[in-house]
Amino acid sequence: MVSNLPKLDEINVLASEAHWAWPEALRNIFKPRGVNLLVAQSVGQFVNIIEKKRIHTTIVDMDSEQSNGLATVRIIRMDYPALPCILLARGANEAMLGKALQLDVFGVIDKPVDMNVLREVLNRLFLKKYGSDVFAE
Repeated sequence: MVSNLPKLDEINVLASEAHWAWPEALRNIFKPRGVNLLVAQSVGQFVNIIEKKRIHTTIVDMDSEQSNGLATVRIIRMDYPALPCILLARGANEAMLGKALQLDVFGVIDKPVDMNVLREVLNRLFLKKYGSDVFAE
C-alpha cells in the first residue's frame, strides 16, 4: 500500500495530558511503530503545538480537568477543520455523541480505554486518511 505519510519517525500524534498512566500506555503503542507522542495540558497548548508541528491526529480526553474535550475539538476545528480527532469519554450519552458527530470526530472511545480498541481506531483512521497501515497488528 502506498503511504501519503512521510517517514515513520515523522508521524506525530497529539494527546491530552492525564493524571493516570495514559501517556505511558500510548507510548507503548506508538514507540515500536516509530510514532511520536506529543502531550498537551490545555487547549492553548493543543493549538500551540498544532501551529508548530505537523500533527496527524489528536486524541482528546472529554473528562480532562484542564479543558472540556468538545470545546478543545471545537477550537481545533476553527483553524484545522480536516485534522482527525479521537475523543475519549466516560459514559458517552446520545447528546454528547451527536455533538462529536457535528464536530466530525473520527471516533469516540469509552473510558477506561481498551488499548486494543484504540489501536484499531487508529489503524482505521490512518488507513482511511493517510493510506498507512502503521497501526496494523
